[in-house]
Amino acid sequence: MGHTLLELARDIAIHAGESALEARRGGVEVAATKSTATDIVTAVDRDTEALIRSLIADARPGDGVLGEEGDTIDGTSGLNWVVDPIDGTVNFLYGIPSWSISVAVVDGPPVPGEWTALAGVVVNPVTGEVFEASAGGGARGNGRELHVNAGIALDRALVATGFGYSAERRLEQAKTLVDLLPKLRDIRRIGSAALDLCAVASGRLDAFFERGLNPWDHAAGGLIVGEAGGFVGGLPGMPESDRMFVAAGPGLFETLQTAIADAERAAGIE
Repeated sequence: MGHTLLELARDIAIHAGESALEARRGGVEVAATKSTATDIVTAVDRDTEALIRSLIADARPGDGVLGEEGDTIDGTSGLNWVVDPIDGTVNFLYGIPSWSISVAVVDGPPVPGEWTALAGVVVNPVTGEVFEASAGGGARGNGRELHVNAGIALDRALVATGFGYSAERRLEQAKTLVDLLPKLRDIRRIGSAALDLCAVASGRLDAFFERGLNPWDHAAGGLIVGEAGGFVGGLPGMPESDRMFVAAGPGLFETLQTAIADAERAAGIE
């Protein structure tokens, strides 16, 4: 089943990516805002998700769907698709070539910590890169096996993060970085959590963390990291959630979790 689901997820993500890229060439405008004035959605986001939903419904009408832009569809099969039609919408709007299509299928409810991810695909339509994984089947990038960096010391770690849309959330995240940044090699802010996770899986980054991620931001990328030999979770002893999401290779994961927790404590963040 996993291989069949992976093939379908790959086909859907590539098709959706081609459609979004073609639409981007015609120009993009903000269609609406969501949580804040900087939390934007474009018509392409909505059209791409509608396309993904239609492709899933055609192939597997009994499956559920959780997407960023549309209503949740409750299925009957026990499987749920967790999709982000465009991860990195601001990059997409500005023409920065770091945005992606993320498509995952999970067994169980579309709730992190309660699902078992079966297959996941992240596509960067601009570069043509396709990252994918299936449960127990390993992770690949354009057909090449992926492996996380292992045994990286905290002070040698290149770590990506992201920032929320509200001013209050950004201030908390900035305070955390004041304590954390001097302990790391450096920080990167790329603008697409799904691509950040694929970069961890492929060894381009050593780790990633962010507070406030949604399930569609990491459903596919988290599986890809795990199948590349890495770990995902939350703060020490906690599963991944919107409170915190951490991804890293062995030898760094727990150290980074502790460093983030210490930095948040120093910043007075609960």
